[in-house]
Amino acid sequence: MAAQARRGTCRIIGGKWRGRKIKFNDAEGLRPTTDRVRETVFNWLQPYIYQSRCLDCFAGSGVLGLEALSRGADEVVFIEQNIKTVKGLRENIQLLDASKATVFHQETLAWLQSAATNINLKQHFDLVFLDPPFHSGLLTKSCALLASSGCLAEDAIIYIEHAANADIVLPDNWDCVKHKSSGQVSYKLFENRPWPGYFIGTLKI
Repeated sequence: MAAQARRGTCRIIGGKWRGRKIKFNDAEGLRPTTDRVRETVFNWLQPYIYQSRCLDCFAGSGVLGLEALSRGADEVVFIEQNIKTVKGLRENIQLLDASKATVFHQETLAWLQSAATNINLKQHFDLVFLDPPFHSGLLTKSCALLASSGCLAEDAIIYIEHAANADIVLPDNWDCVKHKSSGQVSYKLFENRPWPGYFIGTLKI
């Protein structure tokens, strides 16, 4: 019964909204990052969050981006395609009075494809969260598009979460700086390190 009561909610674990609970709908493939994993990840991210501009792709519940805002991020852009999930995310943003959050109801790959000419994209992102539905084949594609979009800061940090047995290919100039596994989930931090003349042809898609 207690597990059922907790279903559809998760809590922010640090910062100004510490302990606040947010609700989300049980959309297919939506699995918010667990408290334990988030605690580890945001300990890793502590040097990078303050005043950062963040992109939360495949946002789902939005808990990663909201956690970043709670801990001092300057702005978070959320991308989510499920309309019910978007509605819930906007309700959570309103509940928290998160004025520095922007939500796009759009498919992430399509958003990344248009990012270079997006009139709302006024500066580069310092931190990106990539946590697509497992076994969807979206992670490799979204990493490639993100790398070629021109929207990453030169030293941007990219958080990736995926099934531990997943076969993924990442841009050659992303260096893994942190990694860990918990059960069937792997989570990692990469640093974007572009070099002169880097272009999409160097990616393994």
